[in-house]
Amino acid sequence: MLAPLLLSFQVSLLATLLAGVLGVALAGVLARRRFPGAELLDAVLNAPLVLPPTVLGYYLLILLGRESALGRGYEALTGSSIVFTPAGATCAAALAALPFVARSARAALEAVEPRFAEAAATLGATPLRAFRRVLLPLASRGIWAGITLGFARSLGDFGVTLMVAGNIPGRTQTASLAIYDAIQAGRDAQAGGLAAVLSALGVLALYAINKLSRRAIS
Repeated sequence: MLAPLLLSFQVSLLATLLAGVLGVALAGVLARRRFPGAELLDAVLNAPLVLPPTVLGYYLLILLGRESALGRGYEALTGSSIVFTPAGATCAAALAALPFVARSARAALEAVEPRFAEAAATLGATPLRAFRRVLLPLASRGIWAGITLGFARSLGDFGVTLMVAGNIPGRTQTASLAIYDAIQAGRDAQAGGLAAVLSALGVLALYAINKLSRRAIS
């Protein structure tokens, strides 16, 4: 029971880091820039919220498989494929977390008064420096709320992880996959214990998000 939980934490931390960097960067672009195709980019970014996990898993397999450029490049560097490995599980969890991070970060950045960035520009700050030194600190609570929600989402991912990483005990079997296996094998106590841990973590994440949101309002 401990091994799937430890793997889930490892995968979720790495996935949240990936989703956090990419999600905040994309949120900054969408919040502060108006360009052709912005609405399409936003729709694609949020597609994981509505698409079936099997569809997302299929696209990720195409993107990361051995026949893809990314898959061949990764295998050339590491000697291992991405799919059916912990790296594949991390990519799957990051895809699940990305829209939650990006949506919260975008809302937080759009809530910051534009005059702060304009004041930084008048003092000679480049747009990137103003984003890092002014906008990000002011929007930090909303961004951290999104990252926390993304972590909780990645921790419980099932469908995309199963498609991309498989369900290999001791290698790619995360806690949510272990629950499925335990139920199939009649190990109700193990399934219940894992479900209780994931439920508690989910509730704690939502509690933290509520605290962050209330402080941001006050």
